[in-house]
Amino acid sequence: MSNASVTPEVRVRFCPSPTGTPHVGLIRTALFNWAFARHSGGKVVFRVEDTDAARDSEESYESLLEALRWLGLDWDEGPEVGGPHEPYRQSLRRSIHEDVAKRLFAADELYESFSTNDEVEARRKAAGQDPKLGYDNFDRDLTEERKAAFRAEGREPVLRLRMPDSDITWTDLVRGEITFKAGSTPDPVMVRANGVPLYPFVNPVDDALMGITHVLRGEDLLPSTPRQIGLYQALQRIGVTGFTPEFGHLPTVTGDGNKKLSKRDPQSNLFHYRDLGFLPEGLLNYLALLGWSIAEDNDIFSVEEMYAAFDIAKVSSNPARFDLKKAEAINGTHLRALPVEQFTSAVLPYLAADGVLPVEPSTEQVATLAAIAPLVQERLGLLSECSEMVRFLFVAEEDFAPEPASAAKALGPDAEPVLRAAIDALRALDEWTTESIQDALKTSLVDGLGLKPKKAFAPVRVAVTGRTVSPPLYESMELLGEDRSIGRLLRALGAA
Repeated sequence: MSNASVTPEVRVRFCPSPTGTPHVGLIRTALFNWAFARHSGGKVVFRVEDTDAARDSEESYESLLEALRWLGLDWDEGPEVGGPHEPYRQSLRRSIHEDVAKRLFAADELYESFSTNDEVEARRKAAGQDPKLGYDNFDRDLTEERKAAFRAEGREPVLRLRMPDSDITWTDLVRGEITFKAGSTPDPVMVRANGVPLYPFVNPVDDALMGITHVLRGEDLLPSTPRQIGLYQALQRIGVTGFTPEFGHLPTVTGDGNKKLSKRDPQSNLFHYRDLGFLPEGLLNYLALLGWSIAEDNDIFSVEEMYAAFDIAKVSSNPARFDLKKAEAINGTHLRALPVEQFTSAVLPYLAADGVLPVEPSTEQVATLAAIAPLVQERLGLLSECSEMVRFLFVAEEDFAPEPASAAKALGPDAEPVLRAAIDALRALDEWTTESIQDALKTSLVDGLGLKPKKAFAPVRVAVTGRTVSPPLYESMELLGEDRSIGRLLRALGAA
């Protein structure tokens, strides 16, 4: 069902519920909607579905805003931006929903239903049917007398949508043509007995009133689409909207064991990846690959390149597994591509959080970080990995100690002659530069002791940096300085 002739401007919506912390599946959905709109020159509407008083929280609402800001996913209408369809928080739209419900009821698109769940189940069983089929549309044509009798019993009716008596078919933007046979979707409850409209009602009503042209959402919501289309048809008949949006159901994001990534799974928490040290562009690049690709031989691209190339028809219908190792590898590529000044700025908060540097480092500390940054940047996949790489440069000498595991590997009894030779060679230097350190150590350890480079330099690396994995050794020693480097070698010798 194409509505291009009726609604030329693409309008998509991102409408999360503010419950818990934002999860990666939710953000992937936001990203695909955003990319679709930006590619089409359309609008992104950010609407907050905050009518579940028991589960919604202001803290979660603020987290949603924080997540979108961090990732750079902007919106054209919604909270903090405004727009022609305010308010954009569902909880503030109650009177609007009630008015539409009254209009639908007056037009006999909604009808009163008094049946209890037990009565529906009993009728299904009596007819030899599976009770799991749900409501049987029994109340569609109740007489006024029967309704009065139910009210006399103290019953309060819900309002149900009168679903079409024909098949419901749509061309899904991801999955192609989908048909639900007539009668397979029971008339759904739209308004509670207390007069409160339900989410399956208010969500499509808001979409209709806000002119949403394309609904891109998770495939878990596909079974509710016939209800939405049935409601849209009713809304068109009473003049609330002139069209039904196009639907696209995005593939499920799975975690370990190929199970759907749950909101309760720590692996799904978006801020977990920020804490790990993902760049927004690195994480967005990876999330884009959960169901879509820019080209068969290209997994690395910018957000701008993504939305320039985005085609909803190329989104896969197959589940997409969240692979942390691949995500880290992609993030590492983006991290290494940063200008070194940008990398330094990005890594500072992580160094402060880990106690490597103060929140406001000194001029000398900033200069040291700027010098080591290009060397470290090439070796990282995540910003949080920087702390252990550079800690050796900033720690007080009395607090410095090699990692126990690294010391066990490289500073055993065999290390003693290596450390002695290194100390002697370094003490003889006239200048303390990367080149002179490299020449002295190669001459004394590889040529002089006849050791292979790995055996020759591992004890020196661990003694000086504290780890078997470090920035380049000679550059690290130049930055650390002669006194501190030789002092650490002497202490390691004493422990060897």
